Amino acid sequence: MTEGRFSPKTGRTVADALRQSRGADRWRLAVASAAGLGLIPLAPGSFAALAGVAADAAVTLALPAPWHRPAILALLAAVTLAHVLLTPWALRFWRSADPGHFVLDEVAGYLATALLFRSGPLALRLALGFLLFRIFDIVKIPPARQVDRKMHGALGIVLDDLISGAYAALALAALWRFIPALAR
Repeated sequence: MTEGRFSPKTGRTVADALRQSRGADRWRLAVASAAGLGLIPLAPGSFAALAGVAADAAVTLALPAPWHRPAILALLAAVTLAHVLLTPWALRFWRSADPGHFVLDEVAGYLATALLFRSGPLALRLALGFLLFRIFDIVKIPPARQVDRKMHGALGIVLDDLISGAYAALALAALWRFIPALAR
């Protein structure tokens, strides 16, 4: 399926990357690609953001309401820390300044949306949060655009996604405020 999918950005196929990884690299690859979601050839960032959606849903359904924000904050911190720690490896492994298969930033960006906006019916909040986060992450409204272009390394890669997540949360709050029927 991904055997022949060559990435001009990284100079290798996903199959090459998997074949060349050994031991600890396989674990790093699993984490850096959000359990392989980042290795999906079409829209890896969107699939990775869905991991954040799944985590948000699990927290919301499994824990009492007072624990939702602390649990999401803990997940966001863990994903961001993993991103920062794995960035030097990912840059070398994928031979790119912002590897498309290194998708922990998308997971963190969605979790920022989930942390900042917790209102309304769960399914609607998850769907709109995901959609708005992906739109803001792709469009990159300033200052996300400037961060994406001018900052490099771990913080540069993840910060534009956290900003996009905050924009998505603001957009959700505006929707809930101006379309009260959504809040029911």
